[in-house]
Amino acid sequence: MKANLLKIAISLLTLIGLGGPFAMPVAHAASAQVVNQQVQEALTVFKQNVKGANEVLAKARGVLVFPRVYQAGIIVVGGEYGEGALLVNGATQAYYNIASGSYGFQLGGQRKAIILAFMNDEVLNKFRASKGWKIGADASVTLITVGAEGSINTTTLNKPILAFVVDQKGLMYNLSLEGSKITKINK
Repeated sequence: MKANLLKIAISLLTLIGLGGPFAMPVAHAASAQVVNQQVQEALTVFKQNVKGANEVLAKARGVLVFPRVYQAGIIVVGGEYGEGALLVNGATQAYYNIASGSYGFQLGGQRKAIILAFMNDEVLNKFRASKGWKIGADASVTLITVGAEGSINTTTLNKPILAFVVDQKGLMYNLSLEGSKITKINK
């Protein structure tokens, strides 16, 4: 159902001329080489703009990076889609997509990066063994916000899965990843 909402939202935006970059990620999937390059760029932005990012990445057992997640909405239907890679010890292990749909008044679009840090082997192994993983249903994910001086709020860093939503200016606020579905894809 949510995948259909995403397709509807992107189709509507394309029809009225607002879809431009939002239609491209679904219609033209990026190659593995392009995804890997975008993942490294997203991690660089994360490390440059978020104090404490290096420590989180060093402690994580695996990091799932969606460097370009496109979110679009028109009237009462919205959705988001992006492709990314799972890194373990800095090396790409597999590719995934993330998709979600939403209801309620919304208009416009944005691009963001989503970084999920798996902080122990148990949650990483459970994620890797899944056929389709839904945030909130298959695992609880802690969305990290920044504290004073743009640093990560360290009181929540002991959670098993940490999520960061980043744009070119740093962490983004007031977001939810609840209900987003992550699926392994072939590249």
